[in-house]
Amino acid sequence: MILNKPLLEPAAGVAQPRQAATGVDSRFDCTLYPRVQNRGIRQPEVRPPMASLNPIQASPPEEKLVVVIDDDEIMRLSCEQILTKAGYRVETFANGHDGIRRLREIRPPLLVVDIKMPELNGFEVIRSVRQFDPDMAIVVITGYATIETAVDAMKAGAYDFLPKPFTPGELRMIIERGRERWRLIKEAQRLRREKEEVERRFITLVSHQLKSPLVAVKQYLDVMLFSLQGQLPDKAVEWVGRSQARLVEMLTLIQDWLALSKIEGGSWSDLAASTPLAPIVADIVQDQRLLPLAASLTIDVALPADLPPVRGDRVSLSMLVSNLVGNAIKYNRPGGSISIASTLENGWVKLVVRDTGIGIPQEYIPHLFQEFFRVKTPETQDIPGTGLGLVICKRIVTELGGSIEVSSEEGQGTAFVVRLPVAEMKKETG
Repeated sequence: MILNKPLLEPAAGVAQPRQAATGVDSRFDCTLYPRVQNRGIRQPEVRPPMASLNPIQASPPEEKLVVVIDDDEIMRLSCEQILTKAGYRVETFANGHDGIRRLREIRPPLLVVDIKMPELNGFEVIRSVRQFDPDMAIVVITGYATIETAVDAMKAGAYDFLPKPFTPGELRMIIERGRERWRLIKEAQRLRREKEEVERRFITLVSHQLKSPLVAVKQYLDVMLFSLQGQLPDKAVEWVGRSQARLVEMLTLIQDWLALSKIEGGSWSDLAASTPLAPIVADIVQDQRLLPLAASLTIDVALPADLPPVRGDRVSLSMLVSNLVGNAIKYNRPGGSISIASTLENGWVKLVVRDTGIGIPQEYIPHLFQEFFRVKTPETQDIPGTGLGLVICKRIVTELGGSIEVSSEEGQGTAFVVRLPVAEMKKETG
């Protein structure tokens, strides 16, 4: 009767017990009054129902949306009536397939799902939902309530468990708790994004302020070494040289951080641009060959002449290729080799940069694309770097809609494989 009462109230119906005795079946008289059509007669004013004990005030529309999936029609109607009176907007579905399709479209904060359903049971629904929405508050309802069932539901990703039969107050309370949990998760995500944005802006500002004086200090040291050539003691020349090296490292770090901030802000790559990859690789290799570290290395380039342009602008693609080729040079061995090859595969341009260098221990590979991470081995401790180069590569490739993978064997070398989408051909008009 607790669940039937909400169905009678909207129709102004009443239910009165007629017979109820121990050991004898119970009977109730239910009275439904006919709807009176408006024929010029003034109808009595219908007042809205009294607010619930836990009213929802000034909530965004998406916070009030609840989806109910249950094969029992009476249960769906009861939940809809109870939650609608509490101020929620409710959508109901009789099976898991239809419910999941709708959940993918609207992504509500709250889901009420039955466990025992034909075709797709509640556990399968929960697992499917968790694949595309990890934050949705899922409440499991079932008439087969056991501790094992509750534990299994929690493991599958449910937020709470409500055994049947339940009262309207119990349903409202558990839904309100789930809504509050969802709201707190979204608020925490928003604050985290704001914090990251403030940090990024602060570091960008500081980086800009630091860059100018550091460049000036390096220029003064360059002038001093040139103008006082032969007059400074050898020790002083050594100290100035070390200072210049550290200044170069700091300027590189600042430059990398500024580039990373622009990429994360979505203002780096031009997604509408179409750029041939071969000229960029040729220019980068030509510049890198001039480095002292590259003097003893063999660099082979094999790019087809008919390779189609890729998505992205020249600046972002040049930074991508420069970081990969630069790493292949820095972490190579004297007399080693580097190969740069590209092929067309199913609408993707595949670029492979392979070296015969010192390689990367397997335990470090999962962390290569984390900010400021550097491989710490005896062979890498004297190699300068910021720990941002591969992070920048990853962000550029992701922004362009591509992918980047790495394979390496310690002592044998490393290979980076980048896949970039072929640029869409612009249709001529006229």
